[in-house]
Amino acid sequence: MRKLGGYILAFFVTAVSARAQNTTITEIGNLIQDALLLTDRYITPATDAAVYQAASSWVNTPRHLDRWDVNVGLHFNAFFVPHRDQTFTLNQNELKFFQISEGTQVITPTTLGDDQYVTLTGTLNDEPVSMRTPEGVDRETIFYPYIQASVGLGFGTDFIAKIAPRTILKNVEYQVGGFGLKHTISRYFKKLEAQKIYISAFAGYSKEDITVEFLDVQTGFGNLGLTALNSDINTYQFQLNGSKVWKKFELISAVIFNSSDFNYSVSGNRGAIEDVFPLQSTVNTALETLKKTKTNIIGEISGRYQLKNFYIQSSLAFGKFVNSNISIQYHFH
Repeated sequence: MRKLGGYILAFFVTAVSARAQNTTITEIGNLIQDALLLTDRYITPATDAAVYQAASSWVNTPRHLDRWDVNVGLHFNAFFVPHRDQTFTLNQNELKFFQISEGTQVITPTTLGDDQYVTLTGTLNDEPVSMRTPEGVDRETIFYPYIQASVGLGFGTDFIAKIAPRTILKNVEYQVGGFGLKHTISRYFKKLEAQKIYISAFAGYSKEDITVEFLDVQTGFGNLGLTALNSDINTYQFQLNGSKVWKKFELISAVIFNSSDFNYSVSGNRGAIEDVFPLQSTVNTALETLKKTKTNIIGEISGRYQLKNFYIQSSLAFGKFVNSNISIQYHFH
């Protein structure tokens, strides 16, 4: 992150107009570096959690649907926020521009934390600058509903898709959607299915979109226009499921492997500083250094009970986080 200093200084040496000659270029560069530091620590727990939420309950059962049969389910997801991911520590010696108002160290919430905040101050072109650190969602458990549907394509293969409405939790907006294919492997092993044991493989893609209220920075130029931070996450998932059926009850387990690409950008109402230089686009260029790819291995276990054409299912995904899901499904023949 510190390597950005040279780039930022070079940019402003060539890009800052005559109106900004009195603005200290180094101060601007330091402010952006602090913004990157806060971005990484504030948003990372939420983006990691979003991947777990999107990874859960893709496969209702390893058994395949008959061709053109449809299963539609209403799912209710509950994500349990671990205490370790609710806060992070900010030290004065890590900051290049801002000053901590009280002391040399402060604990501030992540996106998954409470609604507390601290005030940071600084000086830009001899003018005072103040900023409140962003607040968290202030929830111990995060709930959100979504709809999922499966369609039998024949040959032991189902197409699966899910979509969630945009969920708003205080200062955070979240939405997920995706699709994939499931194939029943056990159909090639008649002895297994004769014992009502089923195995399937699933491959899918999901997109998670998170937007949070971010840096409300007040300066002599007015607001800097960095009030919203968006996280765009693209996840590719593969999983193996196995199940055993006893009459109307099915016990299902899964091992999930996924890889997620994380991208970040800031937005907000155009700040007056944009009349002098393009701060938003410069920050977004710098945010490209925070791009990352993460892989996860997640376990999942679920139980499914049949009531004629209805199914009630509950599942639990576990790994770094714990995510639960309950759904009501209807099978259209």
